[in-house]
Amino acid sequence: MSSDRPTIRILPGHGKRVRAGSPWLYSNELAIDAAAKKIAPGALVKIETAEGQPLGTASFNVHALVAARFYDKSPAAALDTGWFAAKLRTALALRERFFQKPLYRLVHAEGDALPGFVADRFGDVVVVQANTAGAERLLPAFATALGEIVAPRAVVLRNDGSGRALEGLAEEVKVLRGEVDGPIEIEDRGARFALDVLQGQKTGWYLDIAEARGRVARLAQGARILDVYCHTGAFSVVCARAGAKSVRGIDSSPKAIELATRAAALNALGERVAFERADAFTALEAIALKKERFDLVVADPPSFVKSKKDLGPGARAYRKLARLAAGAVEAKGFLFIASCSHNMSPDMFQGEVANGLAAAARTGRILMSGGAGPDHPIHPQLPETAYLKWLLLQID
Repeated sequence: MSSDRPTIRILPGHGKRVRAGSPWLYSNELAIDAAAKKIAPGALVKIETAEGQPLGTASFNVHALVAARFYDKSPAAALDTGWFAAKLRTALALRERFFQKPLYRLVHAEGDALPGFVADRFGDVVVVQANTAGAERLLPAFATALGEIVAPRAVVLRNDGSGRALEGLAEEVKVLRGEVDGPIEIEDRGARFALDVLQGQKTGWYLDIAEARGRVARLAQGARILDVYCHTGAFSVVCARAGAKSVRGIDSSPKAIELATRAAALNALGERVAFERADAFTALEAIALKKERFDLVVADPPSFVKSKKDLGPGARAYRKLARLAAGAVEAKGFLFIASCSHNMSPDMFQGEVANGLAAAARTGRILMSGGAGPDHPIHPQLPETAYLKWLLLQID
C-alpha cells in the first residue's frame, strides 16, 4: 500500500534543484540512515524536504548515484496499471500529433515523466527497456498498460543497456508478449528495412535521428555519398532512394552490414549502394591516402563519451572524426556529423568539429544544427535527456 512506503528526507540545503523541477535526487542530497540502506533497490518511497514537507513519490536505490527518481507529486500515488495507462495515453497523443504512422519512440523516460522506461514502437511491435531498479519493479504494470493502450502484436524487452549496470541490474533480452521469430520489417521515408529487435544495437533502430535523415536526403540527388558508421543502412538507403549516384556504407558490425545489405536489396537499389565491414577511422585514413572525395559524407558514430571521465579522449575522437570526414568531402560538398554523448555539450561538440576542420585545412559553414525529433522530448531540468546533437556543414 502507498501508505506503507518508507520516507526519505532531503538533507538541509539540498532541495533547490527539486523545487525547480528536477526529477532526480543524488545520494549525497539525501539523509540515508540505517533504515534507508535496508530499502530494496527500486522500491517506492515518499520524499520529504528536510522540514518534513512532502514532495511526492519516487523510486529509490541506495546503491545508485541517482538514488531517487520522481514519478508523481503525490506521496500516496498508486503506480498501478491505471496510472501507467494515463501516462501512456498522454505520450501516445503527443506522438500522434507529429507522426502519421507508428514508427517513433513512444516513451522517452523522464521526458515523458516515466523514469527509467524507454519504449520504441515499430508498427505492431514495441521494444521496451527498463533501465533502472525502479522501472524493473514497475515493469509488470507498465507492460499491462502498454497492452491496453497500444495493443501491440509483440512486446520485446531489451534490458541490455549499459545503464543497468549502474543500478546493479543484470542484462536480459526476451519477448514479453506475442512472438518475434526473426527480423521485422518497417518503412521509413519510403524505404523498407529489416530490423533485428532482439539482437540489434539499442532497440534495433535509431529513431532519434530519423528527421535528420530526411534533411540529409534532400542533398542526395546525383551525389556520391560516404556513410561511415552506417549501422543497418538507414542514411545510405534513404539517400539512395532520394537519387544518390552512389553510396558507400562502412560499419564494423557484421550483423549491421548484413541488415544494411538486406535493406539495399529490399529497395532494389542494385549496384548504387555497397556496404563494407571496416573500422571507420581506418577506412577514413585509407580514403585520405587515396585522396578520394565525396559530395556528401555522413558520420554518425556511437557515443565516444560514455561518462565524464571519457570527455577528454572523446572530444579528441570527435575532432579526429571531423578532420578525416571533412577531408573526404569534395569542395562545396556537405558533411553531416553527429554526437549522441550527453556529456558532450553542443558548444563543445561544435568546437571540436571546428577544430577538426582546421586540422584538415578546410573551411566551411554550418547550415543546420539540431537534435532528436519530437518523440524524444527533453526534460527542461535534465540536460541528460538532450543527448543528441548534429551539424550539417558545407565544406569549401
